[in-house]
Parts: sequence; C-alpha cells; structure tokens
Amino acid sequence: MMGNLLWIAIAYVMGSIPFGLVFARTFCGVDPRTGGSRNVGATNVARLCGTKWGVATLLCDALKGALPVAIAMSFSDSAFFHSLTALAALVGHLHSCFLGFKGGKAVATTVGVFIPLAFGQLVLAGIACLLVIWRSGFVSLGSLTLVTALPVFLLVYGKWKLLPLALVVMALVYWSHRENIGRLARGEEKPWQKKHHDAAPTGCTADDATCAASTAQADDQAPCGCGCAAHGTPGTAPEK
Repeated sequence: MMGNLLWIAIAYVMGSIPFGLVFARTFCGVDPRTGGSRNVGATNVARLCGTKWGVATLLCDALKGALPVAIAMSFSDSAFFHSLTALAALVGHLHSCFLGFKGGKAVATTVGVFIPLAFGQLVLAGIACLLVIWRSGFVSLGSLTLVTALPVFLLVYGKWKLLPLALVVMALVYWSHRENIGRLARGEEKPWQKKHHDAAPTGCTADDATCAASTAQADDQAPCGCGCAAHGTPGTAPEK
C-alpha cells in the first residue's frame, strides 16, 4: 500500500517536469509562459521556437505520462491503481510543483498515459483528432475531439475499467481548454498554422525566428518587438 502511494507521488513529480519550458529556455532563449499563448505545451513551443522543439516537447510530455503508468502496470494488476497513477501524472502537468502549481493543458500527457493502457482505442481517437485538426486548422478543437472520442471507443471495445479515468481526463482537458472553447465559440481562435506577414518589409520575413516569436506574441494580444508592418513599431502592443 505504501509502495503504491509512493509511486503515485513519483508519477506526480514526473508529470510536473516542464519540458516545454526547459527546451524553450535552453535552446531558444525564450520563456513560453510570457510569449504566444503563454503555455508550456508543445503547440506554443512550436510557435515560439520552431517545429522540432515543439515535437520534442510533445514526445517528452507524452513520455512522462506513459512511463509511470507502464511501470505501475509492471508491478500491479489493479486498474484502479493504474488510473490513479495516470491521473497523478496528468495533474502534475496541469499543476506542476516546479511552476508554482501552474502548467500546460495535458493533451500530450493524456496521449502518453493511454499508450500502455489502451493503445488501440487511443489510435482511433488520435485519427479523429488529426482529421479535425486537418479540416479545421485548430489544435484545440482536435484535442477536445481526442478526449471526447476516447471514452466512446473504450465503451465500444468493452474496456469498462478505464472508462472512469477517460471521463475524468475529458473533464480535466475541457477545463484546461475553457478559454480556447470560448474563442472557438466566438470565432476568435487562432489556427496552428497561420500565414504571417503577407507583406513583410525587409529585415522581417516569415522565416525569421525573431519575427515568428513576435507574431506568436501578437496572436495572444502581447506586445510585439519585431517592428514589422504587420505588428507596428517595436514595443507597441497591437490594438485589441
């Protein structure tokens, strides 16, 4: 019993590791909490630092969910214990002990915890997620599709013991995306790929890393520092 409780605590600490912040600060010199969507997740890191660091964040955030659950499954047959371990990792990502109990939106970590638990159903939900992102351009809408489809596929395939976990995860992810849901409802959500600087002047191109970071900031109503025509003069916040 004490061993199980200890492992749940370890899973929380593992889930708390802010890989997005580590990668962005170490390799790009930016803090994702102050730029773009101000989130430490993979999508914002990709916007601020480029696709490769976004993918690295995605993989590591998934791993910190998959690893504690896989280890828990190696020494216990209890689906309830597996679910608690998964939730601990997810709560760690949402309320990281390393970030003042703030964190990301837990989508990549959700994918991670279900890799060892229900891989087939996760793949089906992931296909639905990717189709929605492809058709809509909104990662947030795809993420909501993923966590909504997952309990449905678990129900269809008779994995009843994992259904409570999937429903709790769905509630957590919906709550973490409440601002995105509001923007989607108002038609204000930004697509994950966006053409920036349709007529960018010399010195600020669509491929320029500084301009890309500034664009991500402008998308979130933050001051732009690149001084390009699309965003105005340096240090001037775009009109709301």
